Amino acid sequence: MWDEREPRTSWTFLTHHARVLLMVSRDAEARLRDLAAVCGLTERAVQAIVTDLENAGYLTHTRHGRRNHYRVARGTHFRHPAEARHEIAGLLALFADPDADSGPATPNGDHHDERP
Repeated sequence: MWDEREPRTSWTFLTHHARVLLMVSRDAEARLRDLAAVCGLTERAVQAIVTDLENAGYLTHTRHGRRNHYRVARGTHFRHPAEARHEIAGLLALFADPDADSGPATPNGDHHDERP
């Protein structure tokens, strides 16, 4: 019998795509293996997600030596019609850096310290 205190499934509010995008926004030079480790995915899955995000215009990358440097297009909008009027910048700002104590982030991702 199912116990009502236990969750019936293991689901989260953020998709793998959202989680990878957030991790890339925190570290533009993150390696796929690092993203995979943090997100609990395989490198192959992260590569597919990064490709999806690039093809949809959420990410671009440039090569710096042997590493990729990613750039998040913060002005892009959510894909689903229910959220399509919102830019992803709000999501990125909400989850910008949970460990940071540098004040709120602006929509472009810059942090401003409001302390005197």
